[in-house]
Amino acid sequence: MENILEMRNINKSFYGVQALKNVNLNVHKGEVHILIGENGAGKSTLMKILSGAYQKDTGEIIFAGEKLDILSPLDAQEKGISIIYQEFNLIPGLSVAENIYLGREALNNGLIDWDTLYNNTQNILNKLKADINPKTLVKKLSVAEQQFVEIAKALSFGAKLLIMDEPSATLTPRELKRLFAVIRDLKAQGVSIIYISHHLDELFEIGDSVTVLRDGQWIVSDDINKMNKNKIIKLMVGRELTDSYPPRNVTPGEVVLEVKNLSRKGVVDDISFELRKGEILGIAGLVGSGRTELVRLLYGADPKDSGEIILNGNKININSPRDSISTGIGLLPEDRKQQGLVLEQSVKNNITLANLSRLVDKMLINSNQEMREVNNYIDELGIKTPSSTILTQNLSGGNQQKVVLAKWLFTDSDILIFDEPTRGIDVGAKYEIYLLMNQLTEQGKSIIMISSELPEIIGISDRVIVLHQGRITGEYNKKEFNQEKIMKSAAGEVS
Repeated sequence: MENILEMRNINKSFYGVQALKNVNLNVHKGEVHILIGENGAGKSTLMKILSGAYQKDTGEIIFAGEKLDILSPLDAQEKGISIIYQEFNLIPGLSVAENIYLGREALNNGLIDWDTLYNNTQNILNKLKADINPKTLVKKLSVAEQQFVEIAKALSFGAKLLIMDEPSATLTPRELKRLFAVIRDLKAQGVSIIYISHHLDELFEIGDSVTVLRDGQWIVSDDINKMNKNKIIKLMVGRELTDSYPPRNVTPGEVVLEVKNLSRKGVVDDISFELRKGEILGIAGLVGSGRTELVRLLYGADPKDSGEIILNGNKININSPRDSISTGIGLLPEDRKQQGLVLEQSVKNNITLANLSRLVDKMLINSNQEMREVNNYIDELGIKTPSSTILTQNLSGGNQQKVVLAKWLFTDSDILIFDEPTRGIDVGAKYEIYLLMNQLTEQGKSIIMISSELPEIIGISDRVIVLHQGRITGEYNKKEFNQEKIMKSAAGEVS
């Protein structure tokens, strides 16, 4: 098959640390090429070079038979290469048409030709079979519809190669099926697609070929039908993962947290449960069941209407996150980038931010103590970073999650709430998070974990409670774990 893209011996370093080392990538015309690897493997760096966000140090890029130097994202788009990031690059207050043609609007006598703008937009949306009005404001669209707007924007540039970075991360199964239909239509039109995802099942459904990166190096490229899930995992992590979840060797102890009749109108209703020392308590449920809303009440991010929270036998009042932190409760939020980290700040600053008073000596921060403690957490948690002074936004998703965890360990939190702790991170990094959770409970800390992945809930929890429309509909200990039972409870059947 004819290659649309050849990336040859690509090298890139940041702050003296080599992120890519002689990486090669070949993509055929009209194929879906899967790019996969652990967090930190170099996938994002390679794609940012291809899309013009970064400049390569050395190497060659051959696109559509021509050697290219890609100087900027706009340069890449004009040459037929577009990227759709997990966080969309759209302006909510503008219409669909305005977002697609921003800065390139059709003009008539120096004024925007709105009829032509809307007609051109409608033609592209028709190609995608997307039932979206070009005049609709983007902020009124669903996540899936916004994704189609991003695809339409890429096609408006005449994209020959489309890069999709974790396109399924926030989609429902029905929306994902629709996305795959669009991808197949694009293939039929001769568009090539580089598809990045941590969901291995998707790769075999939509992919034609695959390239695996590890530690910034090319490992293998092959047809997807010559691969299987276990082989890909081994290539990604460089070792066999015989079990998806590490064994639990902790016996939960005495009750450390009691929640009694916790309610907030329209969110959760009469929730009661206990958490024991050294326990991982899983909270399962479908989207909209009230899981995240429940832990936000526990953390003080939202006010409760009624109910009691009892910590170590004493009733406590949690009216704000500050109250929660002072009582030793930490939250690793679902959206770690927006709610768990200050991405523009260093790893060091993020780790110490929630408990700076611990470092104060005579009204000044003891910088030596700060560096010593931060470096200890970097070593203990295996945070892959060239330095503690690197901006957190430059870390992979798995390492960002570890920074959030380090922040709460620095506050000496005894109860940790993990809301979707492994979302958007690869299988190897997931296993590391599971090991860290086990280590924390071995140290006597207690964990509440929310996950939309039922196998994860069953694989790592000691006990599970299930929510449906803000109420508990089931509770299961480890001996009672059964996917069918838990799903029935999540659907509203009270056990």
